[in-house]
Amino acid sequence: MTRIKSPDGYASGPSSSARSSHRLLTALVATALAAMASIVVFAAPAQAATRQFRGMNWAVLGDNFSTGLLVVQGLSQSDSNATVRAKANAVYDDLASTMGVNTVRLPINTHTVANTTWWNAYRGAIDAATERGFKVILAYWEDGAASGGKITNLAAWNTMWSSVTNTYGSNTNVYFEPMNEPHGYTSVDWRNVAANWLGYHTSAVPSRVLIGGTGYSQDLRDICNDSRFNATLLSFHHYAFFYSAMTYDAFRSHIQTRLGNCASRAVATEFGGPMSTGLDYGDANSTDNFVRHIRAMAQVMRDNQMGGTYWPALGGKPGTIGYDWYSMFALSGSGTNLNLTVRNASGADRIRYAWGDTVGDSTPQPTTFYRVNVRHSGKAMDVQSPNTDNGARVGQYTYGGNAWQQWQFSDAGSGYWRIVSRHSGKCLDVVSASTADGAELVQYTCGTGANQQFQMVANGSYFQLRARHSGKCVDVPAASTADGVILKQYTCNTGTNQQWSRTAV
Repeated sequence: MTRIKSPDGYASGPSSSARSSHRLLTALVATALAAMASIVVFAAPAQAATRQFRGMNWAVLGDNFSTGLLVVQGLSQSDSNATVRAKANAVYDDLASTMGVNTVRLPINTHTVANTTWWNAYRGAIDAATERGFKVILAYWEDGAASGGKITNLAAWNTMWSSVTNTYGSNTNVYFEPMNEPHGYTSVDWRNVAANWLGYHTSAVPSRVLIGGTGYSQDLRDICNDSRFNATLLSFHHYAFFYSAMTYDAFRSHIQTRLGNCASRAVATEFGGPMSTGLDYGDANSTDNFVRHIRAMAQVMRDNQMGGTYWPALGGKPGTIGYDWYSMFALSGSGTNLNLTVRNASGADRIRYAWGDTVGDSTPQPTTFYRVNVRHSGKAMDVQSPNTDNGARVGQYTYGGNAWQQWQFSDAGSGYWRIVSRHSGKCLDVVSASTADGAELVQYTCGTGANQQFQMVANGSYFQLRARHSGKCVDVPAASTADGVILKQYTCNTGTNQQWSRTAV
């Protein structure tokens, strides 16, 4: 993890229904087809979901970027393997009992693995975890053999990984993450380095390897689309301080976009927020940027059945308060009698919610209505007359504050939304569930069809509305600026007539 310092710790640094007719048979057939389309779409996230990773990072107090040995908080360099094992079991007992944790992400570096005495001792934390059925993610941090987000000594790096993968390659509970946050590489260069790692370390089974996204592991799209990594898992990081402040919806769209098409193979190996300041992560109406971020991250993880390892359980950057303000737990006790106490119960609950637990109230359906504007003309999405009928077409029109120009975004799951007219209570719908370019947008009684579900794909301060069933975008034909032009779906492109914004009314 990398953070930019500020006086108080860290800065906010570098985001259907089937179309019925007058004939019952037609309606039944169309309904069945729409239902089948919906089933197909929803099947994808369930196939390879990573929710089996209910994890925490156990880090060095001072962070894992070190040119020396890695000694995670609670351990001492003088500890033997038996002592490390006893301390680790005390930590794992509390992680499991308080939050149901079953995964720990531990740092390694060349110095740690090369030091026989400390490596033999440190392995007690790995072995204690796997022997109790925990999964362990071993992730490499910059240590001088890497700097600036790049490997600078390939020989040392490969020697370390050969030792680690030869030792744990046959242990099905151990996973390997070749590099944490490879931000010094271009996308092409990082993908080549990672592919070479897979070819070199053949004792590491690809299904137990996590390849980090580009940048600070914050974008999976290029990795996802590279066939060399089709058999691996993917490591994803997302923090509020990576980006400017966003709304909950914007964060959610931003996260989903950067997962690409590979959320089902992604593990959120780092994400976090302040747990020491009393923030209420259960408050769906909070305007705090950290709360909005954690809630959005949790919802995206839950939607996609993603697992993750929160940053951190223990360790991290102590700042001026002696501990990482993101740390989920306070550590107490002495010797091998270590105890953990949750710093923020609402934060712990929100992470458990991300993992799929039923914890308190789920995110409520929104009550806010929005004016939805298209970028090129500045005009509003508008239900054409007659405004309450099924099949009434939807177009653009100069905004007049009317209820048929106001929309509610209702969560459809998996990062998609139903867009509901305030005036009629009916949903934005691609007519007849067509997948063809030029199919019109209408309103229709809300149902389960994927042609009433739209993804908000961020593009700066604007977003595209992509129909789930077709993958095509809501578009103002020919970029017309005239009132009354009917919206249609077209193949997505960069045109401003496919870019939308929304303003609460």
